[in-house]
Amino acid sequence: MTPTTSRTTSLTTEQGGRKVVLVTGATSGIGEGIARRLAAEGHHVVAGGRREDRLASLAKSIRADGGSIDVRRLDVTDRADVARFVDETVADQGRIDVMVNNAGVMPLSRLDSLLVDEWDRMIDVNVKGLLHGIAAAMPHFQRQSSGHFITIASVGAYSVVPTAAVYCATKYAAWAITEGLRQEAEPFIRVTTVSPGVVESELADTITESGAAAAMKAYRSAAIPPDAIARAISYAIGQPADVDVNELVIRPARQRP
Repeated sequence: MTPTTSRTTSLTTEQGGRKVVLVTGATSGIGEGIARRLAAEGHHVVAGGRREDRLASLAKSIRADGGSIDVRRLDVTDRADVARFVDETVADQGRIDVMVNNAGVMPLSRLDSLLVDEWDRMIDVNVKGLLHGIAAAMPHFQRQSSGHFITIASVGAYSVVPTAAVYCATKYAAWAITEGLRQEAEPFIRVTTVSPGVVESELADTITESGAAAAMKAYRSAAIPPDAIARAISYAIGQPADVDVNELVIRPARQRP
């Protein structure tokens, strides 16, 4: 259930005030859930994604509920596009507070299927897209002497299963990049990795290999809603400036692997 604005605006005030939050991959699944929850909590959300019709529908829905949101078409594989996404937000809002690098794809397959184009797509979106987000937001965070990077990784960063070798590799890379960022960044930049388990989303819809698709259908029977991940992000960004929540792993209670 989407939180009510009246209930959560006071929470936002207690936890550091209204923030300007950028979310990539916001047209469905976890990204959409993050945008909805944080807007309902009184933050200004800037939602990016490739599907402009979905962005328009999201903006209309959030504004109807009293939330504050801007939407921009965004392809995270295009470094210049990501830079524009961030820079235009700073020009409009004067600052950015949180960069949620959420965009991801998951076309699972066995390695011997040789679906190289799909491997490349996962690397471009899940790894390069993350790096583009970091590169675009970092100068602004350094100039402001504040900021918060959030990476949406996966439990696939911690273990590998058949059909998921490349996907897990990209999510381990996302975890490693974000942990390196945490160690290198100045203390005024907070860094959080969120690793979801099975979540209701369209990720599995990109699987073209029949065996992997069938296995994923059974695996996803215990999925939790995107708002479960959004609540975790709300918790992380709501901490005082001297508290850095570095890692959160969130699974359905029934999920074991």
